[in-house]
Amino acid sequence: MTSGGEYMAEELRDQPEAWERTLSLTVPEAAVPAPGERVAVIGCGSSWFASQIYANLREGAGQGETDAFTASEYPYDRTYDRVVAISRSGTTTEVVDALERLAGSVPVTAIVGGAENPIADRANEVIALDYADERSVVQTRFCTSTIALLRTWTGGAAAVGKAVTDARTVLEGISADFTEFDTAILDDALIDAEQYSFLGMGWTWGLANEAALKLRESAQAWTESYSSMEYRHGPIAIAAPGRVTWQYGQAPAGLREQVEATGARFVESDRDPLAELVRLHALALTKARRLGVDPDHPRSLTRSVILGA
Repeated sequence: MTSGGEYMAEELRDQPEAWERTLSLTVPEAAVPAPGERVAVIGCGSSWFASQIYANLREGAGQGETDAFTASEYPYDRTYDRVVAISRSGTTTEVVDALERLAGSVPVTAIVGGAENPIADRANEVIALDYADERSVVQTRFCTSTIALLRTWTGGAAAVGKAVTDARTVLEGISADFTEFDTAILDDALIDAEQYSFLGMGWTWGLANEAALKLRESAQAWTESYSSMEYRHGPIAIAAPGRVTWQYGQAPAGLREQVEATGARFVESDRDPLAELVRLHALALTKARRLGVDPDHPRSLTRSVILGA
């Protein structure tokens, strides 16, 4: 086992405290999309998946039509009442370019890791989650704190409170050096699996996408993600002994039985799905170390994608 991932270890452990700070965060009323507004949410990577989560939650709460786009695919021929832009670094080229093109045409709320950056400069309202910013290339704390914030905007403050409690329970089952685990949290077979498929429905589909990205970034692992119902329309063919199908939120009836019939392991929990993502973060860090990969500086990745730099 190699060392490495010290930043990720610190930042993933700090998530419950960061979510609590998010619950008490004072956000200007003008920054929050009003009920009935037609909203576009943009980001890249983890921020795009947070956008997907918010779009589903906001529409589910009856607050108005909400679309999520990776920033490079923003549809400039559509009309929105507000754009919410998410970026940890505040420097992501595609988001900066999108806001340049939109300048003056629509109010923009930016959720960023700090208040002084090109994306904040191009927004009408800025929410700086500076306490959740990170040094690791692989995001944990900023993305989940953003998701916690967006859940509060859609009436989910109580659910985030449960997520804080559940995440602490997960972390209590893991030693400080990430070498020993309560088997109800992690075990060697789960950590050393060959392949992982992450599933979710509704807002947890975006969470499944984020889980797959996180493990792929951290440990160069073979991961996939799907809508839970769509998984049976072909992707289940990848399920086999030594592989994992990991459900976020409640699984559709019969899915566990179908997966287990292939010999694959089916993972499901009654924890809040955001806390279950913390469990995945711990697995990702541990697997990366076992494979000799440093998730603080993963292969071919940088903390911010700045094109042409």
